[in-house]
Amino acid sequence: MTGTGAQTPPVPPPVPPHLPVLLGPLLRAVGPISGVWLDGTFGAGGYARGLLEAGADVVIGVDRDPLAFELAAPWAAAFGDRLMLVPGTFSELDEHAAAAGYPALDGVALDLGVSSMQLDRAERGFSFLRDGPLDMRMGQEGPSAADLVNDAPEALLADIIHYYGEERAARRIARAIVAERAKAPIETTLRLAGIVESCLPRKKPGQIHPATRTFQGLRIAVNDELGQLVAALGAAERALKPGGKLAVVTFHSIEDRIVKRFLAERASAGGGGSRHAPAEALRDPGFVLTPKKAIAPDADEIAANPRARSAKLRVATRTDAPAEAVDATRLGLPQIGGIA
Repeated sequence: MTGTGAQTPPVPPPVPPHLPVLLGPLLRAVGPISGVWLDGTFGAGGYARGLLEAGADVVIGVDRDPLAFELAAPWAAAFGDRLMLVPGTFSELDEHAAAAGYPALDGVALDLGVSSMQLDRAERGFSFLRDGPLDMRMGQEGPSAADLVNDAPEALLADIIHYYGEERAARRIARAIVAERAKAPIETTLRLAGIVESCLPRKKPGQIHPATRTFQGLRIAVNDELGQLVAALGAAERALKPGGKLAVVTFHSIEDRIVKRFLAERASAGGGGSRHAPAEALRDPGFVLTPKKAIAPDADEIAANPRARSAKLRVATRTDAPAEAVDATRLGLPQIGGIA
């Protein structure tokens, strides 16, 4: 405290380095690693580097965020031709792999959700902890979160926040957003976070920030994350060679439910049935679950990286059965009017 009684402003903590979640368990689950892998969510490059250092001959890194490749420039060249960086969405990963000259892959890794490099930059508008423009676009193009918040009908906003954010107070929050945007456009992250906070009980110790679920729902809608995921799972099945590995890390229950149902369905031979549901036609399974259950981070990883606490890793091995079309309605994808 200074002599005038004013308090010295606290020094903000340094931004921690990016820590790839469940990288060690993933490498162990899919090992021994060789051949050509595709990292469909390149981000800060943690998975791609881990795969290369563990023995992959080539890794194709795909990301729709141009910033990912800018930040990778200082180290990516060290891997030479072993690392190929491809701008695009992982929903078309089979096409990206074929265009790179590798139509049959030995493995696909997907680390879902928002990356640390996006959360930690206020100007990207993903975080309610730092003030910035209400953006949230992973690919930095198309309608932003501000466009959605200021233009979408109240009912659509409520559905997005409820189904994508799993927020119980979605209707109340949507009403408050519509009332506040009538006064002035909602253009910053902190203003939106304040509106959400005003609708909910005060945060108790140990609870998540009141705006967490709302921001999650809007981010998923802006980037069509669930539609992209469904398409990516089908693309991975088409691209993987027999014996190839699919490894997916999820961070919330909606993502995990979609991945779990996709793998359970494609690892099933069909048949069964009951008086409540007809038997399905027998078919050759497209995947074998390896292991059968999800892998969670241990206490040490959660202590080192709190963002890992909700993560789950699911791994499956491709068979030689033909790939099948993916039915999004069977995977638990929320159906919301007005969202493509």
